[in-house]
Amino acid sequence: MHHLHVNPFTVLSLAIAILGAWTALDLFNRTRSQIGATRLRWLGVSALALGVSIWSMHFIAILGFEGEGPVFYDPGLTLVSFLLATAGTAAAFLTAGTAQASPLRLAPAALLMGGSIVAMHYVGMAAMRMNAVLSYQPALVALSVIVAIAAAYAALIAARQERGLAWRAVAAVILGLAIVSMHHIGMAALILTPIADAGPVEGGASPVVLAVAVTTGAVTLLFLALGASIVDQRANVLAAVDAGGVGFWEATLPMKTTMMSGRAREILSIDPSCRLGPSEVGDRLSPEDLPLHRQALERALAGEGEYDQEWRLPASGRWIHLRGRLIRSRSGRPIKMSGVITDITDRREAFAALADSERLQRLLINELNHRVKNTLATVQSIAHQTARRTPDVATFTALFEARLVALSNTQNLLTAANWEHVDLRAMLAQELAPYAEEQVRLTGPAVDLNAQQTLGMGMVFHELAVNAAKYGALSNASGCVRIDWSVAEGHLLLDWVESGGPTVSPPQRKGFGSVLIDSTINRSLHGSAVMTYDPEGASFSLRLPL
Repeated sequence: MHHLHVNPFTVLSLAIAILGAWTALDLFNRTRSQIGATRLRWLGVSALALGVSIWSMHFIAILGFEGEGPVFYDPGLTLVSFLLATAGTAAAFLTAGTAQASPLRLAPAALLMGGSIVAMHYVGMAAMRMNAVLSYQPALVALSVIVAIAAAYAALIAARQERGLAWRAVAAVILGLAIVSMHHIGMAALILTPIADAGPVEGGASPVVLAVAVTTGAVTLLFLALGASIVDQRANVLAAVDAGGVGFWEATLPMKTTMMSGRAREILSIDPSCRLGPSEVGDRLSPEDLPLHRQALERALAGEGEYDQEWRLPASGRWIHLRGRLIRSRSGRPIKMSGVITDITDRREAFAALADSERLQRLLINELNHRVKNTLATVQSIAHQTARRTPDVATFTALFEARLVALSNTQNLLTAANWEHVDLRAMLAQELAPYAEEQVRLTGPAVDLNAQQTLGMGMVFHELAVNAAKYGALSNASGCVRIDWSVAEGHLLLDWVESGGPTVSPPQRKGFGSVLIDSTINRSLHGSAVMTYDPEGASFSLRLPL
């Protein structure tokens, strides 16, 4: 019985096969970035896409079958043929999707897939209802099986290759041609024997109607699968960007519709349910920053460079880093801007803190230099004055060391107080600690001396204590030193009074202590001091501005 199988349906079936192969390879490639249940789901979708395209190609090509009478199709067997195609490709793709699937291990999956494709073809042929008996040439049937298995193996190998779009396009065309070739070899094996005196075949739908329905359904399903892949990929990218603390934004041109990820809305304090306007960032900038923002945006829209700016949001006090790039169509027409937004408040605060620290780490160095110079000047003065009034090196060494120790003790007090202030009582107690407790009386309120006052008064009190120990009240066991102080009108009033010691007479010449007191109190600290030498004991009166 004569039959023809090359017509527009054949061309349509080839287009469906190539589109299905492309979709399946694209979806399979999506599984590389997935794990767990999501990966299995996309493997299943890619297998379903290939299975649907193979079945659709086969069914549309069969619809182009032209015999010597009408042809109709059994719905049940047609459904079975569809299930065979999708189940076989699904199982094969799940095997190919495992990490351990080497080319050798893909052979059983190719046998399964190729076998299911062959079974789909011949079950689909069995679903045909016509006034003829169908039989096949064994050699061509065997060849169709070999081609089906080879096509299946090539599909699995191609699916595992991580290549670019060009590779995927070539692979899709080759796979589509291989699948169509298998179909036509199977159709070439077909032998139709007319049934004598058979009645008219009834039931089933028109081939043209079925072709339109199957093509529409297959193409719709494939494009939906591709669309779902693109949407899922975009969602994964946005989720990864958000997880990194970076917000994503996109605006169509002209600036009418804006899209922002959840993190971008969070950075800008925009409610998730709020509808976005065309100038969400500009609406949140200060009046001073808004013109600069618009200028930078205009330059980016003109293609003069990327938008890359940092702004402070007055409402929240936070800093943002906003970046955007102009996206053009293939023809070069600007279509949208997209970019990212980052909260850089912590970085800005860290930079500000670093700048403050650097201004402080410089202030401290300058202060240290100043204090070292002052200390060296003090040591130089002590050495000069001590040397002028000592008869020999031994005496000079003893006096000089004692005065350096006093200076060191005073600086220890300042260091313990971070060189800010020292309590007057603590300084006096330290200086007079070597003497008997009953020989020292300290009376007065708490008074804080700054660093300059502490250094100067420490030397003064040291000289007074040394003189009292050598010539005055602290030179015998019955003497006593009473120190009283008070604060009035912003001044420290202090009296150092000695009693119970040897009879005191005024010195014949002005010693180091007198010079030190005069230079320290009267000139350096802008106070006044009087030293009195009564026979009952020496006394010292001080008035010092606080």
